[in-house]
Amino acid sequence: MPASSFTASWLAPLSSTRRALFGDAAALLVRAAAPERHHLLYGIAWLTVAAILETLGPLVGKYLIDNYLLARNAQIPAIAGLLLGALVAGMVSSWLRYLQLARLAGLAMRSVRRIREGVYGHVLSLPMGYFDRAITGQLVSRVTNDTEAVKTLYVQVLFVMLDSVIVLGGTMLAMLWLDWRLMLIVTTLVPAVVLVVMLYQRLSAPAVTRTRELRSELNAQMAESIAGMPILQASNASARFCERFAAMNEAHYQSRQRELRANAWLLRPVLDWLNIVLLAVVIWVFGERGQGVALSALQVGILYAFINYISRVVEPLIQITMQFSQLQQAMVGAARVHTLLKEAEAPSAADHGQVTAGGISIEGLTFEYQPGRPVLHDVNLQIAPGSFYGIVGHTGSGKSTVLSLLLRFYPSTPGSIRIDGTPVEAIAEGHFRARVGLVPQEPFLLAASARENIDMGRRLTDAQIETAARAAHAHDFIAGLENGYDTSLGEGGARLSVGQKQLLAIARALAGQPRILFLDEATSHIDSETEQVVQRALTALRGKVTIVAIAHRLSTVRGADCIVVLNHGRMAESGTHGELMAVENGLYQRLYLLQQLERDEEPAISLPAAT
Repeated sequence: MPASSFTASWLAPLSSTRRALFGDAAALLVRAAAPERHHLLYGIAWLTVAAILETLGPLVGKYLIDNYLLARNAQIPAIAGLLLGALVAGMVSSWLRYLQLARLAGLAMRSVRRIREGVYGHVLSLPMGYFDRAITGQLVSRVTNDTEAVKTLYVQVLFVMLDSVIVLGGTMLAMLWLDWRLMLIVTTLVPAVVLVVMLYQRLSAPAVTRTRELRSELNAQMAESIAGMPILQASNASARFCERFAAMNEAHYQSRQRELRANAWLLRPVLDWLNIVLLAVVIWVFGERGQGVALSALQVGILYAFINYISRVVEPLIQITMQFSQLQQAMVGAARVHTLLKEAEAPSAADHGQVTAGGISIEGLTFEYQPGRPVLHDVNLQIAPGSFYGIVGHTGSGKSTVLSLLLRFYPSTPGSIRIDGTPVEAIAEGHFRARVGLVPQEPFLLAASARENIDMGRRLTDAQIETAARAAHAHDFIAGLENGYDTSLGEGGARLSVGQKQLLAIARALAGQPRILFLDEATSHIDSETEQVVQRALTALRGKVTIVAIAHRLSTVRGADCIVVLNHGRMAESGTHGELMAVENGLYQRLYLLQQLERDEEPAISLPAAT
């Protein structure tokens, strides 16, 4: 059966989803091997030569039996020469197989390395909207486990199957040259194997896909549980989460069992049985044709060659079918990686706009995460360079959305956001990120040293790192650690208090010498004493850096040049603290008095006005 017919017959029962799966896996293979096509071609060439040399063995045996053993022609030099030739051919074939395996295995591992790096870089370039719906554990599984499927496709599937096809083709040609009628009998094994493969694919494909999905879900639940371990233990939820994990694990086990049962019934046992039947048929036909004929005329060597070739036909077919289990798992993983790579990256500005003074202009800004459900309505705001603006409001008022748009996490249409007169979309990505700093509500810290957490791979000098730490009022507590700036902080900065983490995050933002500094509720989880430290750090930046602070704790922005109050996505009020407090029954006044009541009349700490 021609290869194209075999492929068509195999793909015929597949649904459009399965065909897409096959296409995605093939596209990823091509992408992975593209930089090293010559290695692939060399490997295939060596594989072909090795397969040809292997087919010579039974031919040499047939010639030796027919011309020397049955003919009682004991020409020792000739016999020795044939045996030596067969030995050399076997050694050369083994050496070529070693070369092709080493080269192709190296190609496979380098391909995995390239794809894994590419997937990781691609994930870092995806827009923030993607992460609103993505699950961390599943993403990690795609970057680690699913990229490993590419190596499986190369080493355990593609090359084994390619080897088997080449050996099968060479064996068929040798049998055709010996006896075309017996070759036709052996050929009947091929459609039988195709039927077995088609049946196996129908039975096992859903289980394989489900197994892969459940594995990702197990990874996701594990990552989620570890991240929320304090809450799980404090809520006494460990037992419930163990039960949920056990249920998912049981589903994974049952799915894997269905796959293994299909393997056990339809792969090796069925093909071994077909091998025995085929061997019996060939011997029977050979015996029928040879009745009443002298043994020497029968060319027993042909029977010897065919018995050898039958095993060489059956074994490649067995290897091909045995790989279908790995193939389906690898295809699912490769297709998942390819699907991730097809996700559109965040648009990167090709222009070369500059952030110079740090002035911000927002005009007619309206935004919606879901069509028909706007969260911002016609927001207009002018922020002068070096000024300090606060944005406040109740939960869900749109504060964080404004900040996300200012940071270019989402496209700001309709409406516009300009920095120093240039649309934010026209400012080059690298320049924009270097000139704009962010202090998030939940500080993100690496499981590394304090120095590395401030530097973040920017190759800053020790002087720059210390200057930033001093400006953030973080130098004293860092210097007090046992190894100073080289002290490992543990995962997520576990060795630091919440306030220290926040000061370190401020130091990281200031280390890049930004012209604009955004604070996303940076004081919401810290005590009043640490808040004073943060405010002193901000005071030192007044007039030098444009500061925009999203704040839940109003005392943080009390001394701001202007406070903007958002209400259900609209600008409800704006002005200084004194002006807003003078608005009778105003929204800001109510929020401020409510917080004062909650703090039990604790005096608010104001940020000194700019001079």
